[in-house]
Amino acid sequence: MNQRMSAPRRRHWPLLILGLVALAGLWASFWYYAANIAERTIAGWQAREAQSGRDYSCASQAIGGFPFSFELRCADAAIALNSNVPPVAVRAKGLVVSASLWQPTVLRSEFLTPLSAAEPGQDPILIARWQRAQTELHGLPTAPERVTIRIDEPAVDRPGGDNLFRAARLSLDGRLVSGTVRDHPVIEAVLKLAAASAPNWHPAAAKAVDADITVVLRGLKDFSPKPWPERLRELQVAGGRIEVVGARVQQDQLIATATGALGLSPNGRLDGTLALTVANLTDLLQGLGLDRMLAQRQAPGQIESAIGALDRLVPGLGNVARQNAGPAIAAGISMMGKPAELDGKPAVTLPLRFADGVAFLGPLPLGAVPPLF
Repeated sequence: MNQRMSAPRRRHWPLLILGLVALAGLWASFWYYAANIAERTIAGWQAREAQSGRDYSCASQAIGGFPFSFELRCADAAIALNSNVPPVAVRAKGLVVSASLWQPTVLRSEFLTPLSAAEPGQDPILIARWQRAQTELHGLPTAPERVTIRIDEPAVDRPGGDNLFRAARLSLDGRLVSGTVRDHPVIEAVLKLAAASAPNWHPAAAKAVDADITVVLRGLKDFSPKPWPERLRELQVAGGRIEVVGARVQQDQLIATATGALGLSPNGRLDGTLALTVANLTDLLQGLGLDRMLAQRQAPGQIESAIGALDRLVPGLGNVARQNAGPAIAAGISMMGKPAELDGKPAVTLPLRFADGVAFLGPLPLGAVPPLF
């Protein structure tokens, strides 16, 4: 009796196996068909980018990832930025781009170190290395909605060994707040740095800095591929601006935050005002060398008045302040600002103003910022 009942069940197994084999065959056909489409899509994107002066190439490339994802492996990846002035050629050891079948509009990329930058046909002028470098793009390559970049332990050096930049971590998130890449996009960007330094840029940047900066860019006509000077010129004509939603920088005991908005003058220079709040203002002035610069100019009347106020509070304190220009100037500037607090520390809020590229901290001129186009 039991043998007769189990026999029909055994006859179902061949049908089940045949069904699984057929399903696997259909899945493999679908995957290879989709991979072929992906390869043609990449070739079309490369052709469109080439029309804008950006040539992407690989010494060899292959598509894999079967059965549940697509993976493009590019060995000796190269980008020729021919629209730059001067042109720049960038090369990386390799690039891996992948997408899951369940999330085909989320592209993940991993870059293989090192990366070099040079003028075409010349020796590298910069070499970048990292522990890990990844990007994640939401949307299509031709119509991105959000881009995330994560780099662990980035380092940028000159071929001779001079370090230009180093950090424990760098991340950049960009997303569309409104509009599309083709029609008046409004873009939010968030930059985060951990233990970052740039000793060849300025002595103050040789010490490690942590930063968290959020800005919103308004006024772009579109975000089609074009040189940055041309894009910024369009932004200026349209009356666009960069809104600093929040910026925080910390270096040892120095803490600074800023909010405000900046635009561009017809000369391509910064225009606008930021509300700058600083704890340990003396450290900021001394680190940037502003105390010496202002002292050499013979402190303006407002600072001299502040020093006089110190003298009235405690007779003789003004003379001590004059002999120690840094703290004296910091005290004078602080008295011109508004008292504030950062992380439980006393601070001062001052306007950091840009007028056609000339920067002012309160009423004090700091110097000129180069034009952006």
